[in-house]
Amino acid sequence: MQTSKSFRMDDFIAGLIGGASSVVVGHPLDTVKTRLQAGKGYKNMLHCILTIYRKETVMGFFKGMSFPLASITVYNSVVFGFFSNTQRLISKYRYGDGRHPCGMMDLTLASMLTGLLSVGLGAPVDLVKIRLQMQTQMVLAENLNLASSLSSGSNMPLRSIAMPSQSLYRGPIHCISSTLQTEGLQGLYRGAGAMILRDVPGYTLYFIPYTLFCNLLKPDASSNLHPGAIWLAGGLAGSISWVTATPADVVKSRLQADAALQRKYKGIVHCIVHSYRTEGAQVFFRGASVNAIRGFPMSATMFLTYELSLQFFRSF
Repeated sequence: MQTSKSFRMDDFIAGLIGGASSVVVGHPLDTVKTRLQAGKGYKNMLHCILTIYRKETVMGFFKGMSFPLASITVYNSVVFGFFSNTQRLISKYRYGDGRHPCGMMDLTLASMLTGLLSVGLGAPVDLVKIRLQMQTQMVLAENLNLASSLSSGSNMPLRSIAMPSQSLYRGPIHCISSTLQTEGLQGLYRGAGAMILRDVPGYTLYFIPYTLFCNLLKPDASSNLHPGAIWLAGGLAGSISWVTATPADVVKSRLQADAALQRKYKGIVHCIVHSYRTEGAQVFFRGASVNAIRGFPMSATMFLTYELSLQFFRSF
């Protein structure tokens, strides 16, 4: 598996396996998180879960999963492969040995570079996933610009008119093609600026806590971590990362769910200001509890599968 002293392909393959397992574990709560952040009519996490289940059955929690399962596996493969190989390149450059343990500044640099890379790969994936997750929401008349069809004598408030929407997209490929036709290539990267604000610090607070927890849980420097310790370290790191990233994640989700029928947000700043004025500061922490709960099993599964896969590949 090792192609050179500082570059290894097994990190990419292990990331692929870990990514697939984490998507299956995390997608149901990811759907709940997206509905809470960008949808309407949900009082809290439990109400959102019950509403989805009653209206859409269990399958409602897995809407839009086929695309992430196919794409996020590749995404996580690149993220974990890039991060691990970047660490070795930094160690080789600074210490002359790619196997030299990275210091805190080295880990921070590798994490931030990984965060930047993740946006280029992940923004279109996130946008398609969110639009597929959101398309069963009620379409308000104000968003469809139906005012002209209402009789001028009607005293019915515009905001009170809602109607069940037809599915806008038949699937991920149709969503991509529709977005390209209506919004162009830049439409697939809508919310990428907010994603940078989320992922650059987010990955720093993902990989560094994981490394610190692993060091704390390791009996001694020469021994391998117990799978339970890897699971715990990965889960805690995931919860920390996702909770701290929630404000930027709210803005990103709203920008990406904002379809081109009638644009609600002009950009990041307008989304932040509008959301604050209409819903208060608490809106930026909407979905934080879901992120904390979802982040633990998803990241625990990701890191455990990744590390066990690496151990398997390197045992030959």
